Amino acid sequence: MTEPPAPAPTAAPPGLGQLFTGMLMVALSAFGGGLSAWSQRIIVEQRRWMSNEEFLTGLTVARLFPGPNQINMAVYVGTFFRGLPGALAALAGMLLVPFTLLMAVGLLYFQFHSLPALDRVLAGVVAAAAGMALSMGFKILDEYWKDPVALLLAAVTFVLMTFFHVRLVPLVLVAGPLAMAWYWPRRSQPGPPAGEPR
Repeated sequence: MTEPPAPAPTAAPPGLGQLFTGMLMVALSAFGGGLSAWSQRIIVEQRRWMSNEEFLTGLTVARLFPGPNQINMAVYVGTFFRGLPGALAALAGMLLVPFTLLMAVGLLYFQFHSLPALDRVLAGVVAAAAGMALSMGFKILDEYWKDPVALLLAAVTFVLMTFFHVRLVPLVLVAGPLAMAWYWPRRSQPGPPAGEPR
């Protein structure tokens, strides 16, 4: 049986300008949604700044804190590489140009929102965003496919939110500490001194 391919090596840490342009690419690529999927594609697959495991760790941290996930993620990525200046550069890339475009598009939308063609275009954008979100979900599943505890936590969370309508905040307050306790690094038990039976 062949060995699985080794993960691709990560590139050199990005500078402030690269953090700005990288987050700008994420923001502009994710028109209509799917920011997490585009972040993973650009940060991990294209620019190779992080491994997939490092990215998923950052995404988890971003989702645990209040506020928009991708704003938190931009701050995490910038801080991970360049501290506070990196966080500001990544945040500017995520917000500056997209916010300007959003204001311009908003003005145009309120002028032409009654056109039927515009509704059909927006419906197509939403469908594409849903596909990107599903793609991100399958990539995460591939990362944790052999971890039954992670799959169980994901399944229980899905069932509680979807069928029992448990709110996100109490669910995070309960499931978060349980997951952290389970995955907290533990020191291995020291073996017996040399010459003694095990």
